[in-house]
Amino acid sequence: MADLAEGRGWVEHERQRQATDRPTYVAAHIKAIPLEEGDLLGTEWKPIRRFFGIGSFGTNLAHAGSAGDVLTHDHDETDARHEELFQIVCGHAMFKADGEEIDAPAGTFLYVPDPAAVCGAVARQADTVMFTVGVELGAVFAPSEWDTEPLPD
Repeated sequence: MADLAEGRGWVEHERQRQATDRPTYVAAHIKAIPLEEGDLLGTEWKPIRRFFGIGSFGTNLAHAGSAGDVLTHDHDETDARHEELFQIVCGHAMFKADGEEIDAPAGTFLYVPDPAAVCGAVARQADTVMFTVGVELGAVFAPSEWDTEPLPD
């Protein structure tokens, strides 16, 4: 059995696979996904979409090492026209959506269907992890320019 908890044990992963060579499934532990340097001090970004080669939606993961770290800066998706879904996997955060603060303990989802809504999230507890999915409603997915860089080594 693959040892995913130690960041080992890929199941048929190829970073630059052809669509015709796609495996039936791919499994990886969070530790196996490379860390991407970002502009949010204290927050680690994991490029989930690029790691798995997902072509139909954007997805990333943010890990805040300390309370007060920004999980995602206040932003809108007007240019990309994305609706977004956020989930606090573990820890505790405070979402801000369209000017309102939303307490978000582990297990909380925040769905933002309006690309013009400004939203963001800050960790209220150390080791808070947030998972994000975004895509333009009714359109063929195209990654944002920043999401096409090669994976970190």
